[in-house]
Amino acid sequence: MPDTKLPPALTAPRTRALALCGALIAALFGVAAFVPLPYTLTWPGVTADTLGSYQDKPVLTITGAPVRTPSGELRMVTISATNPGEKTTFWRSLRAWFDQDEAIRPTETVYPQGDPAKAEEVTAQQMVESQDSATAAALSYLHLSPDQVKVKVDLGDIGGPSAGQMLALGIVDKLAGDGKGGDLTGGLKVAGTGTIDDQGAVGAVGGVPLKTQAAARDGATVFLLPKDECADAKVNTPAGLRLVPVGTLGEAVSALDALRTGGAVPSC
Repeated sequence: MPDTKLPPALTAPRTRALALCGALIAALFGVAAFVPLPYTLTWPGVTADTLGSYQDKPVLTITGAPVRTPSGELRMVTISATNPGEKTTFWRSLRAWFDQDEAIRPTETVYPQGDPAKAEEVTAQQMVESQDSATAAALSYLHLSPDQVKVKVDLGDIGGPSAGQMLALGIVDKLAGDGKGGDLTGGLKVAGTGTIDDQGAVGAVGGVPLKTQAAARDGATVFLLPKDECADAKVNTPAGLRLVPVGTLGEAVSALDALRTGGAVPSC
């Protein structure tokens, strides 16, 4: 019968202790890989042309003034995220870390309210406020009275405040174009993001690296963004997408004019 005794080095107390520690560590990593973490997975979301339709309904319906039918596109962009109550695991988070089309963020920064129903309520209210501010900013820019001109916005169940800039530009393009009979976009596919207030100031929104991915995926060649987010936007910028930073609605209109006419265009 062959000798099956292990070498002394493999049966020594020190070796057995190290083997036990290794097994425990492996077990801990195994458990950690499946333990839910307080992080939310995000990725490029849908885009919608504010000059066109979304889910078979016009995004902008304007009454009280003549309305144009512009060419080109002015796309608002979104990011998608796992549900507020859904936890991601260590391995899923690690995979997202190395994927430029995904990002992992602390759940509290994506859903500060915690409760899923409350989160939806808040983002829906933010969208309503964004629509009102976009309308006020656009009509003020065009010197039109909100008592006369009415704007209805329909973006389905999209929430949040980040569509403000592109909604305002859509209203301006539909009502006045470039002011000379042409379109704001000059026929280009333009996307962008940014909040807007009643005075037309464009504000930061977050998630820009994912939004540029969504914009390029849906054919945009120009991306308008808040000035303060240039550094973020330059992370993994898609090839062929031109970043144009702006601080106000007026600056956004001027940038589009420069793109059409070959003038000096701001860049990140």
